[in-house]
Amino acid sequence: MAPAKKKSAKLLHCPTCGMIVQPKDEDFPFCSDRCRKIDLGKWAMGVYRISSPVLDPEVLEDLGGLTGGRNKGPGDE
Repeated sequence: MAPAKKKSAKLLHCPTCGMIVQPKDEDFPFCSDRCRKIDLGKWAMGVYRISSPVLDPEVLEDLGGLTGGRNKGPGDE
């Protein structure tokens, strides 16, 4: 049996500025509170979007139950 391979440490980068961060850092996955707030602002302004609509029929059916039944047919309650 072959010896177990060691996992190489993967470098992680702040999603806002690209600076290297450690998982143990206080603001992980960001490098600072400033970068965290910049990212939050992008979410609030609608910069981040889902790229395509959900087309899976099972998921759409589940979502229909969450919207108060707007997708129900004429014979349904």
